[in-house]
Amino acid sequence: MGIPCDDIVLVQLGSTPTEPSVVTVNCPDKNGLGCDLCRIILEFGLFIVRGDFSTDGRWCYIVLWVVPDASSDKVDWESLKNRLLSVCPSILVSYYFNQPSSNSSKPSLYLLKYCCVDRKGLLHDATKVLTELEFTIQRVKVMTTPDGRVLDLFFITDGLELLHTKQRREETCEHMIAVLGEYSISCEIQLAGPEYESLQAFTSLPPAVAEELFGSELLDKEDFSRVLSTEVTQNKASITVDNLLSPAHTLLQIKCADQKGLFYDILRTSKDLNIQIAYGRISSSVKGYRNMDLFIRQTDGKKVVDPKQQTALCFHLKEEMLHPLRVMVTNRGPDTELLVANPVELCGKGRPRVFYDVTLALKALGICIFSAEIGRHSTSHRQWEVYRFLLDESLEFPLASSQARNRIVEKVKKTLMGW
Repeated sequence: MGIPCDDIVLVQLGSTPTEPSVVTVNCPDKNGLGCDLCRIILEFGLFIVRGDFSTDGRWCYIVLWVVPDASSDKVDWESLKNRLLSVCPSILVSYYFNQPSSNSSKPSLYLLKYCCVDRKGLLHDATKVLTELEFTIQRVKVMTTPDGRVLDLFFITDGLELLHTKQRREETCEHMIAVLGEYSISCEIQLAGPEYESLQAFTSLPPAVAEELFGSELLDKEDFSRVLSTEVTQNKASITVDNLLSPAHTLLQIKCADQKGLFYDILRTSKDLNIQIAYGRISSSVKGYRNMDLFIRQTDGKKVVDPKQQTALCFHLKEEMLHPLRVMVTNRGPDTELLVANPVELCGKGRPRVFYDVTLALKALGICIFSAEIGRHSTSHRQWEVYRFLLDESLEFPLASSQARNRIVEKVKKTLMGW
């Protein structure tokens, strides 16, 4: 018993470039499916502008209205549909058996080595190529030599799962060389080996820097200007908990500033806290703010009635709505370092397109990146993905001034949040 693949995921393109496209998913349910779908949508550079979804625990129906990010090129809608379909549970077996998805195998990790002559915006241009080709950057090591050459080590997984073929590897290198042109020296791709393990030894952050970057007191004190200085974020996010309206579910009424990946952050947090969302509605943004109604329950099927559980749930959701990413500029010896951090899902996945957005912001500012690395940092209650960029000093952009550093932080935040 099953239904045709074409009916599982439907994509209806908007009739005009400004009209949202509609993505509909109608399939057996599984834990965290909404989070997985929203993650892929974010990975393709799309904003969710409206949404409706419901599930009875066995079958779900999701409708999302999406528009491309201003920084994204043409969206490959057919590829998006196939990627969304890949995370849906098996459609060939009746959902009454509640069979888990068989698409859970870990993708192979590859190393792309790219050597070229350095120039401004180089790292973002290379990242853009990999993003457009549907690769996910798991780790990166960028090294600049004294003679002006750059060696980029990208550890990547392939969304199309074709990198084991000679054709896919050759096409990838051809794209890289074509975009970077005369600056290119060499490009090669191979299965990742021991060199990946060596990059796992992420340089530890100084305690004072880690405390400032990850401190939860940011939310306790509601010191929004310290982390997010854009005006739209100055108002607090609000969450109302209602256990009277529904006999079987707790209602969360949420109002917060609109931003890129907002719904992904909420579903990721709910998934990690073992909260099931039975029905949800995302309203259109009004004056930079968005309203959401979520009918939730615990994994045992009960409402969230314990005041301590309610407080903890609201705290974690507000933390993700107000501070989904952390950004700061600090000193690393004699150098200037940009740090960007985001929470990692319990399943081990980091947030999509962070490296893309940060390198885009630095390219727009005309700042060169001397070296870059991605690693993981654990705090008492979660794991973080940390992006570290050593920035090149220049006469046009003196990094030592507080004004310049504030400008970097502001630009990076706005790009990451889609403002």
